[in-house]
Amino acid sequence: MAVCYNKLFKLLIDKNMKKTELAKATGMGQNTLAKLSKNQNVSMDVLIRICEVLNCNIGDIVDVVEENK
Repeated sequence: MAVCYNKLFKLLIDKNMKKTELAKATGMGQNTLAKLSKNQNVSMDVLIRICEVLNCNIGDIVDVVEENK
């Protein structure tokens, strides 16, 4: 199983917010932002901070999907 952050990026579009603005608001670094863009694992702490900034739940920003083999 793998993570997919497409919901997060759609939510950012809906809120007219750039990825860099989200990074600044949550205090995450560029490496973490790159991991999100590549659908790689990030810490639960980062996900919670994103939810706090966007006023949403984890299910609103991440999906668990089957990996392509």
